[in-house]
Amino acid sequence: MKITKDMIIFDIIKKNEKVLEVLKKYGLYCNSCNAVYNESIEVASRVHHVDLDKLLEDLNSIDESNKIFDLNKSR
Repeated sequence: MKITKDMIIFDIIKKNEKVLEVLKKYGLYCNSCNAVYNESIEVASRVHHVDLDKLLEDLNSIDESNKIFDLNKSR
């Protein structure tokens, strides 16, 4: 899955839990913010003064082998 600037943060996190690690690297602590349910990557990067292109590059470099985060499975 290619992550784009218009994608909603929560939707990305649902598909890949490793996204949270990248977001934290940029000071985006999305696991404790209600904005993730309707805020896009582009809006979050603008609000928090993050380089959108670099963020997207890092998000899209996440290892695809860990991409599925099934909310219905117990760990």
